[in-house]
Order: sequence, then structure tokens, then C-alpha cells
Amino acid sequence: MILPADTTSWVVTDGKIGDEGQCLAIAEALGLTPSVRRVAPRPPFAWAMPYGPIDPREAPSEPDSPIAPPFPDILIASGRRAIAYVRHVKRASQGRTFTVILKDPRTGAGAADLVWVPAHDRLRGPNVIATLTSPHRITPERLAAARAAPPSCLAGLPGPRAAVLVGGNSRHHRFTAADIARFTSLLGELAASGVSLMVTLSRRTPQALADAVKEIVTRNACYIWDGQGENPYIALLALADSVVATADSANMVAEAAATGVPILVFEPSGGHRKIKALLEGLTSAGAVRPFAGRLEVGAYLPLNSTVTIADAIVTAYRRHRSHL
Repeated sequence: MILPADTTSWVVTDGKIGDEGQCLAIAEALGLTPSVRRVAPRPPFAWAMPYGPIDPREAPSEPDSPIAPPFPDILIASGRRAIAYVRHVKRASQGRTFTVILKDPRTGAGAADLVWVPAHDRLRGPNVIATLTSPHRITPERLAAARAAPPSCLAGLPGPRAAVLVGGNSRHHRFTAADIARFTSLLGELAASGVSLMVTLSRRTPQALADAVKEIVTRNACYIWDGQGENPYIALLALADSVVATADSANMVAEAAATGVPILVFEPSGGHRKIKALLEGLTSAGAVRPFAGRLEVGAYLPLNSTVTIADAIVTAYRRHRSHL
């Protein structure tokens, strides 16, 4: 237990899976069991986020308020709609609540007691911590447990094995017909070389891409999660000799870097400077190579920034408490 067992905590987001998952990862690394609070500001207040006030219909005094007291010792938040609520709780708790924001709040470093940003963001300050990869819930303990007791759907797959993390269209990336043909051709080459594919798709995966990937999996007697039951995502990573990941998701690539096995990245059309910077950093660390349709070898020290961020929070929180 990093913090006292009676430390209370909230995770505050608007419910986006990516934001909430990162906050929960940090809370778990701190040894906390947070209360998950989801805000849902309505227009015109939502339009003013992150700069404006909270939606008064979600004020602490209102029935079913997501930020009703008693206020926590630590509040961890992410997403632009949560920023005003962080400020509100800080004031309402008379400064007692220690506030953490994950990702640039767009309102400056003073938006919280501590702010985490990826290293490719520009925000800096004495209360800002920047790391190459983002926080996530892929821990060495979870990977070891999955290796020790893999699900039956994966245990029988012969090695070598590749986890295939397929994303989809996003604000900055688009899978064109040419991208789909190129990606699935490379996947076909990998499977034909004797590598067992262990595939999971995203909710963003376009149907044409999903259909093409499923055809390769079926043809080569590999595995693809069908969306039923729990996604064996951690087991895929734990059992992989390499990870194939599409570059549209920085989170997927960062999670793969926790394995210490080569990450083979496929870049669809488009791109963004932040993801480019992440890939360059991971390439320099020996983690990332371009996906060329073959298995790659070469281990590196697993990269996991979650513990680094949690340690910085503990130090800052203890300092905060000493001043109360």
C-alpha cells in the first residue's frame, strides 16, 4: 500500500473509456480503490469546457450530483469536460482535496496540484510530470498471471505467437482501401510464416478492415476475439513473442511497450505529430519497428510510466498534506 489505507479518492471523467482507464490505472498504482464519478455537462456549459463553470445542475448540492461531498483526499481526472469540476471541488473542499489531471487541461498547469502529460506535449511547469508513454493497467503482475494461466482459447495456439491490436479510423488516421489491402497482406505473410495470430479489434475498426482480418484468421486457424465475454487483451500481450499494433492509438502502442517484446507498427493514412513523436521515442528505446510482415526478435526493458507517475503523485501529495 503506497498511501494510507483510509485515503479516499475519486476518478472524474465524462465516461470515455480511454480517460477513465488511465485514471483507474494511476489509482490502482497508488493502492487506492476510487469512487468513479462521471460528469455530463449539458449545453451551453459543455460548449465552454474546459474554461467555463460546471453545469449548475451537477453542483454538489443537487440531487445525484457526480461531485457530491464528502470530498475525497485525492481526485484524479482526465478529459476537457472534467476540468471545471476539478476546479470546483478544489474550491469547495477549501483546498484540502489534492487534484491530479491526466493530459493537458488546456487551461494551464495551475488547473491542478499535479498534471501529467505525454512527453510530446508542450506543457511544462514545476507541478507537471512528462513521460514517454501514457499510464495504463498492464502491470507485470497481470502479465505474469496471464502467462501462468492462459485462457483455453489461446493456450493451444502453437508458438511463435503475435498479438495483433487492430484500431481503426480516428481524428488523425484513416484506413483507406489501399491501407486495408496492405495491412492484411502483411498479416497474411506473417501467418503464412507459421506465426499464430491472436487478434483483437476496436470499436473504431471499419467493417471492411474487420472482415479482411477475420478472413485471414479463419484461413490460418488463428484466434480473433469475437466480442463475446471478456476480452483476453492482457493474455494476448502476455503470450506474444511480438505485438502488431496499428498507429492510430497511442494507448495501444504504450500498453504493448509494457511487454518488452518487439512492437511492429502499421501506420494507416494520415498521422499526427504527437503520435509521430511517441513512435520515434519508442523506436529510440528499441521497442518499435515498422511492420514488414515478419516476426522480429530483440527484447528491451519493458516501458511502463504508470509507476513513475504514481511515485510523483505520492511525493506531491505528502507535501500537500504537510501544509494543511
